[in-house]
Amino acid sequence: MSHTPHELAEEFPQATDLMHRLKLEDAHFARLAEDYHTLNRAIHRAETLVEPVSESHEIELRRKRMLLKDEIARILTAAA
Repeated sequence: MSHTPHELAEEFPQATDLMHRLKLEDAHFARLAEDYHTLNRAIHRAETLVEPVSESHEIELRRKRMLLKDEIARILTAAA
């Protein structure tokens, strides 16, 4: 299996323990993290042409991932 970039642990390496705790204690954060993971995998499949998509769809997927990452970052900052 190939390496998928942009995993949350890579995006926020200083917050891996906090993310783990929040996934267990905060249902909203857990859902955001799962949504991010699902979206990130879809983008990776599109980039590697496993599941090709139109350029506009790939751009929309990336935009959604960025918005999720921003919300996750805000929660991590507030919880730190």
